[in-house]
Amino acid sequence: PLRTLSEAVIPALILRGVYPPSNCESLIRRFISRGLMPDPRDPAVAIEPRKRIDIGTSLGNRGDDREAFFEHAAETNRLFQTLFDGFENPVEVLYQSLSGLAAGKKVSGACEPDGRRYGPAIFRIHYGDHAYAPHFDSVRLREKRVNYAVSRFQHQFAGVLCLQNDSTAGGSTQTILHRCLWTPEVQPSLSAGSFHSYAAEHNIGCCRVELNPGDLYFFNTRCIHEVPALQGESPRIVLAGFIGYSPEDEEIFVW
Repeated sequence: PLRTLSEAVIPALILRGVYPPSNCESLIRRFISRGLMPDPRDPAVAIEPRKRIDIGTSLGNRGDDREAFFEHAAETNRLFQTLFDGFENPVEVLYQSLSGLAAGKKVSGACEPDGRRYGPAIFRIHYGDHAYAPHFDSVRLREKRVNYAVSRFQHQFAGVLCLQNDSTAGGSTQTILHRCLWTPEVQPSLSAGSFHSYAAEHNIGCCRVELNPGDLYFFNTRCIHEVPALQGESPRIVLAGFIGYSPEDEEIFVW
């Protein structure tokens, strides 16, 4: 399945109901009680709207400073050792689900040759009108962070576990995947914010990934994708991890 995903034969792999929705709700209450996110019922949240809160360590945001990145990642690993006590560990669910698709390859948290570990995954909490315009993600091709071990992998995927949608009325669109792998030819339209016109001109289709709490999906991050703004009153909360994969490599890294 992962080779098929790497070749963009299919847009995504979706696993329904891999994590109990009741645990999703309980984990969110724990985040609030530990001060990791504000209570959405708190009037101060409406007065001072937020865009996004991360619980974890983002290579994209912190990777410019290697020392600071790995110090923060060490804090994340310590936090995650106790954050899920009493619940099924959602990070383990993500890793185990990926292992089931990996055809015998070893799935493990990303680390450097000297043993320094990345964060195992990251919780992202989106508020208000926060959205992502069409883009792609790649340590090698976009960020060009070749000084990190994860740059060795030929392909990059993302795994996203839904904990809470922006509305309680059923599923919600988590992302829009365009049937278009990034190439240098596509970049000008992304930089100019005109990808939708480019897609229409080149007859590029798309699909929407809609999830309920407890659903998990994997997709190829070289596919141009976007995330729509929230439609409801609640924040969108997901557990996300990037994944390094090469067909000939027996290891798969997650961070």
